[in-house]
Amino acid sequence: MTLKESLDLSIASLAAYGERYNHWAIAFSGGKDSTATTAFVAWALKTGQVKAPESLTVLYSDTRQELPPLQATAMRFMTALRADGYDARVVLPKLDDRFYVYMFGRGVPPPKNRFRWCTPQLKVEPMQTALATKRDEIGEKFLMLTGVRYGESAARDARITLSCSKDSGECGQGWFQTMPSEAISDTLAPLLHWRLCHVWDWIAFGKHGYKLADIALVYGEEEARTGCIGCNLASRDTALENLLKTPQWSHLAPLLELKPLFADLAKPKWRLRKAAPERLKDGRFAKNGQRMGPLTMEGRKHGLARVLDIQARARVDLINAEEETRIREMWEQDVWPNGWRGDEIRADVPVDAIKAIGSDLIVQPLLV
Repeated sequence: MTLKESLDLSIASLAAYGERYNHWAIAFSGGKDSTATTAFVAWALKTGQVKAPESLTVLYSDTRQELPPLQATAMRFMTALRADGYDARVVLPKLDDRFYVYMFGRGVPPPKNRFRWCTPQLKVEPMQTALATKRDEIGEKFLMLTGVRYGESAARDARITLSCSKDSGECGQGWFQTMPSEAISDTLAPLLHWRLCHVWDWIAFGKHGYKLADIALVYGEEEARTGCIGCNLASRDTALENLLKTPQWSHLAPLLELKPLFADLAKPKWRLRKAAPERLKDGRFAKNGQRMGPLTMEGRKHGLARVLDIQARARVDLINAEEETRIREMWEQDVWPNGWRGDEIRADVPVDAIKAIGSDLIVQPLLV
C-alpha cells in the first residue's frame, strides 16, 4: 500500500464513522503516531475531504517530562491548530501529582517496573479527567481518535486482534470500538493500517502545512521508543542519546545524569524503612513487614539540588518556580506518603529481621 492509498483508506474510515458524532477529540501525546494522526485529521477537515464535526478538540498530554524537541514541536503544533480554528488544550497533572513534586515534595521514591506510579499519574488520570470534562461540556458521547497502528508491537497487535474479534470492535476501515451510551466516547484509530514509512513520510513531507520534522531527531535511525527524560524503567535513554548526536541539542548532555540519580535515590541510604511489620485493619500482620519506603528529607533535598543543577547546565525546564515552591512548602508541612510518619528508621540502619508467620512474629537477631 502506498501513502496515497493509506490516506484514501483513512479518509474513508473517518468519513464512515465520523459522521455518526457531532464532536470529535484527539488524544495527542507528541509522539510520531499521535502527531501523524492529528495532522491527518486537521488536514482532512481543512481540505474538505471529510465533513467537519461541530467541534474538534485536541488534548495534549503534557507530562512535563518530554524531551525538548518533542515538547517544542508539540507546543508549536498546538498553536498552529488554534490558529486553524481548532480547540487545542494542554492537559497537565495536578501540581502535587507532577513528577518531581510527587517525588521530592511527598517523598515517593523513583518509579520502577513493579511500582510504576508515573504513567497513570502523569498521563492517564489527567487525560481521563479532561475527557470527562469534555463529555460534560457537550452533553453527549463523542468520537475519540487515536494513533494506534498495527506493527507498533506484538503485544499491541494481539490486543487489537482480540478487540476486533469480539463485541462491537470493527476492523477494515480503521479500528472502531463502541461503548455504552453513558460512556465518555467511542474510539477510532484511522491510521491503523499505516506502515511506519508512511508515518514518517507524512510527518516530514506531507502537505498538511505544519512544521513537524524535528520529531525525527528524537527517534533516530534506530527508531528508538521515546519516553520521559531519564526514564529509569528503560535500560538505556536511547532517544536522548540520539538527540545528543545533533549539534543543536548537544547542550542537553547533563540530562544523562538523571538515570544514575534516580538509581541512587532508590538505595537504602536515601530511604526510610519499617522497623517491624504493621498490623492491618483485619488484625493480621503485613507480609512486606520491614519494607523500604519514602525518601528521607535528606534524600529529597539532595535530589532537588541535583535536578536543579542538571537543568541549569542543560538549559531546560524540569522543575519550574511554581513546582519548586510547592516542594519546599511540602517540606515545611512535613508531608509523607500514606502510612508513613517520617520517624521511621533509615533503611540502611542494621536491625533484627522480623518476619510475620501467621499471627506470630519471628525475630532473627543480627549476627554482627
